[in-house]
Amino acid sequence: MTASAKRKKLAIIAIGGNSLISDSRSMSVPDQYRAAGETSRHISALVKLGYRVVVTHGNGPQVGFILLRSELAKDKLHSVPLESCVADTQGAIGYQIQQTLKNELHRLGIVQPVGTLVTQCVVSANDPAFKNPTKPIGPFYTEEEARAHEVKDGWTVREDAGRGWRRVVPSPVPREIVEEPIIKVLLERDVIVVAVGGGGIPVTRTRSGRLKGCAAVIDKDAASSLLAQNLKADVLIISTAVNHVYVNFGKPDQRPIYYMSLKEAEGHVKDGQFSAGSMLPKIEAAIRYLKAGGKKVIITQPHLIESSVVGKGGTHITP
Repeated sequence: MTASAKRKKLAIIAIGGNSLISDSRSMSVPDQYRAAGETSRHISALVKLGYRVVVTHGNGPQVGFILLRSELAKDKLHSVPLESCVADTQGAIGYQIQQTLKNELHRLGIVQPVGTLVTQCVVSANDPAFKNPTKPIGPFYTEEEARAHEVKDGWTVREDAGRGWRRVVPSPVPREIVEEPIIKVLLERDVIVVAVGGGGIPVTRTRSGRLKGCAAVIDKDAASSLLAQNLKADVLIISTAVNHVYVNFGKPDQRPIYYMSLKEAEGHVKDGQFSAGSMLPKIEAAIRYLKAGGKKVIITQPHLIESSVVGKGGTHITP
């Protein structure tokens, strides 16, 4: 490890969809690039504070775009397997982050390399999620269209909250990050790494040790937590759409949480305070990281990353 890297604390920064798509009217590639640039400005401030950084990111909308294009072009081109969609978005989003982050570092006079690593995550072929797919992906269909895919392509399809029918896939637990040794080497050389995009490309490992892609979606926060655990990161930062974690969210008596212990976080989960499709995966990721010896989790919006790290914003969760 270089002397410079050895002196620095390590932050894993998991950026969510709002870091890449600000709203439903700003979803084009140039819009996403601008949003990535805004988030990179706040990440670069953290680098300036002296942190080594690994950036992870979501990819739900972008995978949906690829699947929709594939559906619209089904009479002209082959379909795109889900695991290939994850790989494609890792490259495209990684490019946006690494270029905008490099530009922000240049603006600050910081000379430091930034690189994106296409990352695979091993899941168990026996994970219960494969028997109960729940994660909706891709475009909406009529029931007739969805049933046709069910028969022809072997999809599991379900009606989605009165909005139409969608394909649902498993969301297994990440067990191993295949490229983790490469991430470690890059960090030792003081490289800022973009990795584990979209939770990682889901793969299973055969008895002989061979890897094989599978049609699944890994939760980005779960994979980021695993990476933070294995790298013994000093802080896991989870970027989201709100400044703080709230109890009684959306109710007249909602209340922001500024500081929370691991025990308190577990209690709130037990009490059903957090939504499964929103804050719950983030809190569960925080709990796993802290139980494995992690030091601190910060949950906040992208523009509050640097102020939260110095204790002036966000929700801080500690052992």
